[in-house]
Amino acid sequence: MLEKRFKLSANNTTVKTEILAGLTTFMTMAYIIALNPNILTNYGAGGAELWNGVFLATCLSSAVAMFVMAFLANKPFCLAPGMGLNSFMAIVIGQLVATTGMGYVQSFQSMLCIILIEGVVFLILSLLNVREKIVDAIPLGIRLGISPAIGLMLLNIGFGSNVYIADSNFNQFFVMKDFFGALTASHARDVMTDAYPVMVLSAITMFVGLFVIVVLASKGVKGAVIIGMLAASVLYWVCDAVFLGSNPFASLATASFVPAFGDMASTTLFKFNFAGLAQMGWFTAVTLVITFCIIDMFDTIGTLVGTASRAGMVDREGNMPNMKEALLSDSVGTIVGSCTGTSTVTTFIESASGVEAGGRTGLTALTCGIAFLLCIFLAPIAAIIPAAATSAALIYVGVLMMTGLKKVNFDDLSVCVPVTIMLIGMPISGSIGHGIGLAMISYTIIKVFTGKAKEVSGLTYVISVLFLIKFFLAV
Repeated sequence: MLEKRFKLSANNTTVKTEILAGLTTFMTMAYIIALNPNILTNYGAGGAELWNGVFLATCLSSAVAMFVMAFLANKPFCLAPGMGLNSFMAIVIGQLVATTGMGYVQSFQSMLCIILIEGVVFLILSLLNVREKIVDAIPLGIRLGISPAIGLMLLNIGFGSNVYIADSNFNQFFVMKDFFGALTASHARDVMTDAYPVMVLSAITMFVGLFVIVVLASKGVKGAVIIGMLAASVLYWVCDAVFLGSNPFASLATASFVPAFGDMASTTLFKFNFAGLAQMGWFTAVTLVITFCIIDMFDTIGTLVGTASRAGMVDREGNMPNMKEALLSDSVGTIVGSCTGTSTVTTFIESASGVEAGGRTGLTALTCGIAFLLCIFLAPIAAIIPAAATSAALIYVGVLMMTGLKKVNFDDLSVCVPVTIMLIGMPISGSIGHGIGLAMISYTIIKVFTGKAKEVSGLTYVISVLFLIKFFLAV
């Protein structure tokens, strides 16, 4: 049945490979399950009931979106509430609390109206093939550069922001910036105080996990990524217990495995505050919808194009089959997310880890979606995966995606300059969409002022202007 439904043989894959790929992607993106409700509730400031509601909404909307991706598009891409977009939503909620007098929960429910409108707009644009046309409007040279740019972004996350340690005074330290960067070993010990041993363990775990993955992959071992992550996790747990005297599983003793559906029903489930939406004013509401749409659209498009390119799922023109169906997945996920209580659902760049593990069909997305559903009951178990083990996988995948640079024509300045800007723009801005926007603007300007304006399509001009407006007029 699985063979017929997902066309496994035609995609040169097996049930075992797809399941391993789905679990690999899940392990690299499981952090969002707890982090998303933390961000959207200002780390509990909105109350425990709201936190529980957003937590359940995160699991449910992610699972639904991945089921749509699996059965409609048959692609291995996984979805969840997007980072960056959830932070932006949290900032706006804080502003609404300060300017309208509404409470945090009421402001949160007002923002759910914005997410609902965005999801409906995306659904309509996807059904009308407008989003596919936007993909086609991205010049081939830039499309080829998206994969390595995402690779650099993954490297930046893996080495930079993914592994951070907080000491007893709540100071935060990052592996690459602090441990291997500005601080010397002796100074680091003084500055990081009680956090230094944990940082050392994290750094060792990250590199051991990476080398295990590389060695296994070079020997052709199936599931090298997930085996490497598991090996890194075990190393971390053992060393944490033996050398640091901690119990890595202590959180499981007090954790609740009973879903708080009652809290979701009272705070987030179909709790649209349209009165609060009216208090924002129509200009603010429209501005927010446009902003969410632009960021999410190009984040999703960039992830799909970049990851599909790495997996060999695109043709010579850089087009991916079933793009429309894949784009529908995040539209449905976003609508479900607004109805259950979370921010915009988008395709995760961590999907690349599953693709590198051999995932080629929707069975990968289905496996990851089931894992997210199970987290409704087993979230505390997913939470004990150390960030350093996740970083090992992200770094490995990032390196592999960098190989896509060989497809870029660096002899053509109209391609070289935009792609180079995109390569540095994505990791610095932390946004795939912003990186693509900078590349599109650069490409258009270069073509116009070198007398090749006719080579730029009308839609490319429109996209470039929209990004200019967003960047410089704060739309």
